[in-house]
Amino acid sequence: MSSLVVNLAFVGQKPTGLATYAINLIPHLDRSNLTLLASASFLPRLPAGTTYREVPANLTYEQGKLGHFRRMAWTQFQLPHLCDQLQANLLFSPVPEIPIGLSCGAIVMVHDVIPLRFPRFTSPLTHYFRYYVPQVLGQARHILCNSKATAQDLVDFYQIPAQKMTPIPLAHDANHFRPVTDFKPSSGQRPYFFYVGRHDPYKNLHRLIAAFAALPNVQDYELWIAGSADPRFTPALKTQADELGLTQQIKFLDYVSYDDLPILLSRSIAMVYPSLWEGFGFPVLEAMACGTPVITSNLSSLPEVVGDAAILVDPKQTNQLIAAMHQIASDSQVRSQLRTAGLARASQFSWAKTGQATAAVLQHFSTAASF
Repeated sequence: MSSLVVNLAFVGQKPTGLATYAINLIPHLDRSNLTLLASASFLPRLPAGTTYREVPANLTYEQGKLGHFRRMAWTQFQLPHLCDQLQANLLFSPVPEIPIGLSCGAIVMVHDVIPLRFPRFTSPLTHYFRYYVPQVLGQARHILCNSKATAQDLVDFYQIPAQKMTPIPLAHDANHFRPVTDFKPSSGQRPYFFYVGRHDPYKNLHRLIAAFAALPNVQDYELWIAGSADPRFTPALKTQADELGLTQQIKFLDYVSYDDLPILLSRSIAMVYPSLWEGFGFPVLEAMACGTPVITSNLSSLPEVVGDAAILVDPKQTNQLIAAMHQIASDSQVRSQLRTAGLARASQFSWAKTGQATAAVLQHFSTAASF
């Protein structure tokens, strides 16, 4: 039977960053001794010839907290039996979730520990990272990380030995994220700055809105904020925009489809991503791949991703955000330089590199588990 089982039960119909990672990783794994565990919505995306077992479709974030709780129960009580049935030597989870006491070896991927860096004591995620994840990391034979910054977080928060971890940068789909030039701006359309992502406080959107409001000639620009509305945080951001008198210039786009994202990125004057912490930072990489100038934070993993191809700012200093946005808006030469540098930087990342590096680690530990 299978020597490697990959658990994709967390992947839903609307891919987030975690799901995007898993979806793009699978084609680069050796499928000769591989079984994927996936819901029906994921099955059409599987490469031809992939062996799989279907799992319940109600285990994802799309079902909210109930989906997470169902998945945790399924992971602890059903997944061990599946691994036994498949005679698995190794279980790979693209998120830090495995059954406690699993009979075979396991490797997990950790994308960030943001719920510990910015804890909310009413959030189940904070407790998940505080009590469950340490057990997972302690039991795992090896841990993959998406950046050196995340690896350092695991040392700092969990005292994980560095030799137990392998940082492997993520990537983007170069066939999808590329400059889109065959469009004409709508009549009267103002240049816009673009953000895509969640609305959580650590994403620092309240400072982004304040910086936009303080731009010279702000009436000539717009700020588009893409990402699913969150009833906990979005209303306050909209109120801030209203109080600044910018309701018509700050647009909340809600969830943007995968197909539309390259178009919106390519049309924007810049991607502004002032997050207070990131495990990797898909949006800045995807923006660079579209030839979009990037302004982002000078901390966590973001400098690892952008190198010298973006304007880096202290995200807590609104004045630095204002200066960077004004520079891009007013200087076409800077925009051109950042486009060229961003495209070159983005070309250094590929899912083939990520997949091959991951496959090498999985192969090593899968082979070791056979003896």
